[in-house]
Amino acid sequence: MPAQSEAPEISVPVVSEPKEEPKPVTPAKKTVTYFAVKSDGVNLRSGAGTNYSVAGTAEKSTLMEYDGEVNGWYKTRYRDKTVYISKQYCTLVVMDESENKKIEAVISEGCNLLGTPYVYGAVRLHDGKGNMLKGFTKNAFDCSSLMQYMFYHGADKLLNVNTRTQVSQGTTVSRSQLKRGDLMFFTNASRKNNKGVERIGHVAMYLGDNYILHTASDYAKIEQISTTRWSYFIQGQRIL
Repeated sequence: MPAQSEAPEISVPVVSEPKEEPKPVTPAKKTVTYFAVKSDGVNLRSGAGTNYSVAGTAEKSTLMEYDGEVNGWYKTRYRDKTVYISKQYCTLVVMDESENKKIEAVISEGCNLLGTPYVYGAVRLHDGKGNMLKGFTKNAFDCSSLMQYMFYHGADKLLNVNTRTQVSQGTTVSRSQLKRGDLMFFTNASRKNNKGVERIGHVAMYLGDNYILHTASDYAKIEQISTTRWSYFIQGQRIL
């Protein structure tokens, strides 16, 4: 019988498994840490210990910026000075940081001045056009002069001299659109029946999580927005 020829080899293509596309990595949000004070009248001291002099006191439920810890004492700023508070009277609070570095710089300027007394009609830093005013001091602010100072030193941004002129600056945002660093404008009991900008009686900076940095009747502080204050809210303005 004739020899049988071998069957030709058939080449079978190798099918590789499809590679999974790498999942995009979402960068972690940067945060800023504050501490909430758990009692009224907690001493703020010039150093980390009870043997240091008292520089002031902290109010219950207000926030101050956390700048580190030394031997069980939180470091922060108060009236433009470094002070310390015993951590046993505090609870840490974390908020999302703004992506805009200028906003964080503006807020930092405000945190430097927490505890500064409120003085109605306090001398402004400048006239709204950048001309510095005589008699200005960092020892007294009202709500609009504090915002003007913060934006000038934090972002080189000129704000007008009072709430009824500042409200026309920037872009108007609603309550649902508020972001960290926006200005919030409110009326008050004596102005709520006025019309137009004459209704405006107060300005504060929104930090997030229902907290504002402002000064109103006593001293500069970070606190939650009360139900009453929300009832007076008129609009927000995004400056940066």
